Amino acid sequence: VQLQASGGGLVQPGGSLRLSCAASGSISGINAMGWYRQAPGKQRELVATISRGGRTNYADSVKGRFTISRDNTKNTVYLQMNSLKPEDTAVYYCNADIVLYSNPYSQRFWGQGTLVTVSS
Repeated sequence: VQLQASGGGLVQPGGSLRLSCAASGSISGINAMGWYRQAPGKQRELVATISRGGRTNYADSVKGRFTISRDNTKNTVYLQMNSLKPEDTAVYYCNADIVLYSNPYSQRFWGQGTLVTVSS
């Protein structure tokens, strides 16, 4: 199984970016998916999660600015980030709780991370 994240880059304060993360492999199903981030010198923190049915959860710091969504037909999760601030600068990691054809129990997989830099 592979999670491929993309969409990071350099953006000015107040700008927007859209991150994508596609899961591939021998996947039977995907439960929750999410985004975390890790800023320099800080611990990894939750940004947002979304259940298979579409229920969402956000960190207080991004509520009203970020939107998580998913396309179950493409095994892909998205993070739309608006009104970006310098403090949003971090490496963003996606994850997914995946059920494989070879194993009936859900396992958590992580993407490789994509860098988001918010700076003027």
